[in-house]
Amino acid sequence: MANRGPSYGLSREVQEKIEQKYDLELENKLVDWIIVQSGEKIEHPPPGRQNFQKWLMDGTLLCKLINSLHPKGKEPIPKISESKMAFKQMEQISQFLKAAEIYGVRTTDIFQTVDLWEGKDMAAVQRTLMSLGSLAVTRDDGCYRGDPSWFHRKAQQNRRGFSEEQLRRGQSVIGLQMGSNKGASQSGMTGYGMPRQIM
Repeated sequence: MANRGPSYGLSREVQEKIEQKYDLELENKLVDWIIVQSGEKIEHPPPGRQNFQKWLMDGTLLCKLINSLHPKGKEPIPKISESKMAFKQMEQISQFLKAAEIYGVRTTDIFQTVDLWEGKDMAAVQRTLMSLGSLAVTRDDGCYRGDPSWFHRKAQQNRRGFSEEQLRRGQSVIGLQMGSNKGASQSGMTGYGMPRQIM
């Protein structure tokens, strides 16, 4: 981790707001899912934001997680390094993020490498993992392991097809949201610039 001193003033306030978004219950659910999904004997980390960060920081668990969401032989990250070198760990986190984006996680839901590696925004890490879990449950391709109730299913596309005749008929209809001019008249209107008569 980077050797940074304490932050003060506005920087401290911003950091405190970011830290308040971190959810301990969600952390526990995500840890359980990562352990079950990876299918390996992994030790449960002690609760807490910093412990969660240290547990995921080298990127190996994240890479194993994204690989387990793909069929055998089609894993996006073929080689997972257990190196203790900082640049290797950050590279693995980046590989996970690229694979998650290809999997379908929206760019706005993906955290930055430093958010995890330096522990700057662990709530963003949780958001990415939640989005990944929701996608895995929604796909229902047999690769997801764990309780499906841990994540919300994403809405599926519901395309509607209309014939040319239906589209033509729709062009001649004035929708009610456009309003109506029935009963409208100019009775009681006075000329512009005339004072209003109050009796």
